[in-house]
Amino acid sequence: MKTCLSSSKFWALPLQLVLIVPFVVQVFGAVGLVGYLSFKNGEKVVEDLSKQLMKRTSSEVNHHLDAYLSIPHKVIQTNANAIRMGLLNVRDRKTVGKFFWYQMQAYDLTYISFNLPTGEGGGAGRYDGKTVTIDENTTKTASLPKNSKTYLTDNDGNRTQLLSTATWDTLNEPNYTEPAKAGKPIWTRIYTYYDPAYPPYIAASAGSPVYDASKKLIAVVGVDIHLLKLSEFLRTLDISRSGQVFIVERDGMLVANSCAEQPFTVNKNEIKRLKAIDSPNPVVQGIARQLQQRIPNLRTITSTQELQVNFQGEDYSVHIAPWRDSYGLDWLVMTSIPHSAFMSQINANTQITVLLCFGALILATISGIFTGRWISHPVLRLKQASQAMASGDLDQRVIDGNIQELNVLAHSFNHMAGQLRQSFIALENSNAELEARVEERTVELKTAMSELQRTQAQVVQSEKMSSLGQLVAGIAHEINNPVNFIHGNITHLDEYTQNLLQIIYFCQERYSSHDPEIQALAQEIDLEFLKDDLQKMLSSMKIGTERIRNIVLSLRNFSRMDEAEFKTVDIHEGIESTLLILQYRLKNKSDHLSIEIIKEYGKLPLVECYACQLNQVLMNILTNAIDALENLSVINQPNNPQIVIRTLVLNSDWVAIEIADNGTGMSQEVQQRLFDPFFTTKPVGKGTGLGMSISYQIITQKHQGHLECISSPGAGAKFIIEIPIQQIKSVQAKIPEAHNIPVT
Repeated sequence: MKTCLSSSKFWALPLQLVLIVPFVVQVFGAVGLVGYLSFKNGEKVVEDLSKQLMKRTSSEVNHHLDAYLSIPHKVIQTNANAIRMGLLNVRDRKTVGKFFWYQMQAYDLTYISFNLPTGEGGGAGRYDGKTVTIDENTTKTASLPKNSKTYLTDNDGNRTQLLSTATWDTLNEPNYTEPAKAGKPIWTRIYTYYDPAYPPYIAASAGSPVYDASKKLIAVVGVDIHLLKLSEFLRTLDISRSGQVFIVERDGMLVANSCAEQPFTVNKNEIKRLKAIDSPNPVVQGIARQLQQRIPNLRTITSTQELQVNFQGEDYSVHIAPWRDSYGLDWLVMTSIPHSAFMSQINANTQITVLLCFGALILATISGIFTGRWISHPVLRLKQASQAMASGDLDQRVIDGNIQELNVLAHSFNHMAGQLRQSFIALENSNAELEARVEERTVELKTAMSELQRTQAQVVQSEKMSSLGQLVAGIAHEINNPVNFIHGNITHLDEYTQNLLQIIYFCQERYSSHDPEIQALAQEIDLEFLKDDLQKMLSSMKIGTERIRNIVLSLRNFSRMDEAEFKTVDIHEGIESTLLILQYRLKNKSDHLSIEIIKEYGKLPLVECYACQLNQVLMNILTNAIDALENLSVINQPNNPQIVIRTLVLNSDWVAIEIADNGTGMSQEVQQRLFDPFFTTKPVGKGTGLGMSISYQIITQKHQGHLECISSPGAGAKFIIEIPIQQIKSVQAKIPEAHNIPVT
């Protein structure tokens, strides 16, 4: 039966929800399915379109590289043939320079040069991209360190003026040594050159050796082509508006890119090429880093590859195409395009679909709501009335509606509600009377329990202190009589001893030299040592009896059994008596260090108080402080245990006693319950929990004073006792704020 009830509650649904949900689910499902299929189809179209665009762009870049990078080797071949056939005399550097100047007018190149095995050479260059200059290099010697001269030219290629001179070591430059070593046309490695007067110079250099009929090296001809022109070309591509195209060497170094950032940096007049993973453009850098994770060695790429990567939450399609030529260049052309570049229309269609879906959903919901309200409104009125009755509002009546069956149910509900109201009224009357009786007895019981606890604590502590006082007084009396007897006789014993010693001295002077037996006896008993030691023994006995008398006096002062009423006493005397009784606990032992007592006594007047009870408070506080410091010593406390006792006059009517230790302190929860009867944090058998409660009553009730504890974990504890100097004036006396002392 319980299982059926639980299942019914779990599957129960609101009537309006039952009427609305089927319409909403059908409309939403149909529109959502159409929208999903449309979106997936659009994604497929976008993927195909992006692949086609990247392939076309990669092919366009490859064609440009084929055409652009073939020009240097065509020019090199032309110049090599002219030199080999004798049409171009390399010894006539002016003519060669002017010939190269005309070639620079015909081709979009950066530099055309020739270098001889003798270290001589020359060329024509377009360093700023506009003006063509002519270089002429002679053999470098010690007497001529600046062996390179650069000339400005006119519109006919004639030298007009010397622009600059520089040092140029032709025979050690890569554009001479590498082609000469290879013995064939090659590309030397990409090199850079920086001159503040010109834009950054980063070029790929092509070179070829020229031999005569006997295979003797005549010269090395070369052509430089500025790689920045490749970046300019890549920026003109349509794909660069949304995607990125960049060219890298097999070691990952950037050759050119379509982004606005350059593939190099200039720092301290030095050009530093960048790897793609270090590109200042975040897209190029992010894609390059992900490619490096997937393909750590770019030299393994031998054919076209297509990858999908995600960077900064956006998907990118990446197309990688190797490009090589017959002269040694081996680059990778990487084309990337974000999916969002083609997804704008798809997203727009998706938004329209979502809006239509929500529109249909809203229409279906509105229709269902109106239909559900017409059917469920009478049921909702009955439900609200039932809930109100369940909440305690029994004055409920359901109004008839338009549905006959529900009207019958409403009449039955109204009849049931009337009977239930009458039953609850009778029950409330009985319950109110019972609650009043219970509350009255509870208050009486709490009051009796609280009074019983206070009385029990006072009785236990009173009996304890009474027994302790009687015991201390008895012990003090029993010890005091024999000690007084011994102390009084020591004076006479000292006098008698002195007389006997005088007789012995007299006999020694008169007879010891004539009687060998007396001399032998004096030596046997060591008479000289006996005389000296006897004086010391008498002195020690006198000091010992004085100490016992002081201890007995301290015990009598602490118990003060003869002072049951208010007495005017010296507070410091009570503190010293208590410390003397606890002296044995302050000394160094095997399980804890000695406890240092720091006294900071002020000049106090005599105070009117219950001396015995005040000593009891001091004993309780000092005992708790010693217990806390002994526990610290067991766990190797790094600080020396200390108890600071300070007395001071607060004003003309009040004095204060402050006792502070440098123990572990106590939490806020412990402080709140510190003065409750029978509350203790000590283990079973170590404490009853009455000491601080009785102390609080003695100070606040017996002496009309204040007892406060200030502590926090790790900062020790400080107890502040404030009592009036005279009890008669305590009612009018103003209570000052407590003076804090440092817990050392």
